[in-house]
Amino acid sequence: MNEKLDDLKTWTQQIDDVMHEIVREAAICDVKLLDPGVIEAVLQNNDSVCGHENPRAFKKLRDMLMLGFIMRDKAYEKLGPLETDELVGAIREKLRQRMGDRLGGGTTT
Repeated sequence: MNEKLDDLKTWTQQIDDVMHEIVREAAICDVKLLDPGVIEAVLQNNDSVCGHENPRAFKKLRDMLMLGFIMRDKAYEKLGPLETDELVGAIREKLRQRMGDRLGGGTTT
């Protein structure tokens, strides 16, 4: 049980760090990540979703998004899908509270 708790703490910190960096780079580029189709556009290297041109920050945003998906898949393997989804959801909600509507997405139900 202690090993699972240690794994959870490690994954929490790593995913939190990546998500914070994603939000930072999205803010620099003025990308509304939570708007429909925006994450897909970034992953396809389509910078038309940027409100501010910054090629370096956009590349880092794209790289961090790809890393985030890889980390999520690895966390599924190590922690399990339910635990990972709860962890990612909690971090996402913390970021949403901190960033407000700067991430886009409007209101959720």
